[in-house]
Amino acid sequence: MYLSPPDVGRLEETYLVRALRSGWVAPLGPEVDAFEREVAERVGVAHAVAVSSGTAALHLALLALGAGPGQVVVVPTLTFVATANAVVYTGAEPVFVDCDPATGNIDVALLADLLHRLRVAGQRVAAVVPVDMFGACADYDEILPICAAARVPVLADAAESLGSTYRGRQAGSFGRIAALSFNGNKIITTSGGGMIVSDDAGLIAHSRYLATQARQPVPHYEHLDVGYNYRLSNLLAALGRAQLSRLDEMLARRRELRERYAKLFAAVPGVRLLGDPEEGGPGGGPDVDGLSAGVRIAPDTAGARGSNCWLTTIVVDPEQAGWRAGELGAHLAADDIETRPVWKPMHLQPIFSQSRAVLTGAAQRLFEEGLTLPSGSALDETQTARVFHAIEQFLAQR
Repeated sequence: MYLSPPDVGRLEETYLVRALRSGWVAPLGPEVDAFEREVAERVGVAHAVAVSSGTAALHLALLALGAGPGQVVVVPTLTFVATANAVVYTGAEPVFVDCDPATGNIDVALLADLLHRLRVAGQRVAAVVPVDMFGACADYDEILPICAAARVPVLADAAESLGSTYRGRQAGSFGRIAALSFNGNKIITTSGGGMIVSDDAGLIAHSRYLATQARQPVPHYEHLDVGYNYRLSNLLAALGRAQLSRLDEMLARRRELRERYAKLFAAVPGVRLLGDPEEGGPGGGPDVDGLSAGVRIAPDTAGARGSNCWLTTIVVDPEQAGWRAGELGAHLAADDIETRPVWKPMHLQPIFSQSRAVLTGAAQRLFEEGLTLPSGSALDETQTARVFHAIEQFLAQR
């Protein structure tokens, strides 16, 4: 039983066969054009360009913003490696920021000071890339004014958050530009694929140009820039259109699963769901690379957010609970039920161990104490009952 398996069926088969029979099998085609329009409409932006992966979307969006050698890009340390890798692809340097312990999203309290110190040091910041962790939108009401004051564009990494909302706006509609992912484990899938979305026609046009090998509009093949083979297949776009038409029902199923997890763990000492309101007070952390650090417990803003509940994650305080998150993970694995720790922070990854970072310790604690649970909309009632029985069995033994 997988964490978030693809949720596909007869409708997807119908769309895919129709695309095959149309003759548009190679990249580009009417399904791609329609998928771009429909995603842009759902997100609430004017433009979109479909690409081969969420990582490609991040890469092209950064290039469209002008990221390159000699510049830095601010990235949360708690994220999947693709966010940081895309920065490196451009030749820019990622600078990592710790997370809000309540949500896992970028700690906004650290951001303004970091941008100020980078500016004083004479470094050009090409972008700030907030990540909507596990589907919960970052605090854009705080992030956007800070970045605007520093004259730094925001690229929203909404790879995990399609269908989520923040203060009535759809995930992917924040910042100058945003990136979505349609990987096999995401809310909707095109097998592999992604999308760049923005109200800025120029950024989208440049992204589209680079995604098609930077080919000039002449009869022969003419290239003035290095381009990429990043466009989405017409067949996969057809799959995506079928998935998008079912998005709301898939969101409802994931939210139902999260509510059931919340009820199950409500009476378990030392266990909380990541993203739920948490009581807490001020703390402190080390000052890394001369950049000040502090910790903040976010206020209860849950009413402002509508998470897609992509992955439900529990955070376990072993002293209160009497057990560790990894022990529950091992128990479920023995029953062939997949779980996964929270992302290992980028500053702890060997490849980024020498990178600059502003740390409070929050991301490392979530990595050590967090566990993502089966959350896919494809899980039927029999499978769900099996998961919950296994968890209840584990808790009874403790």
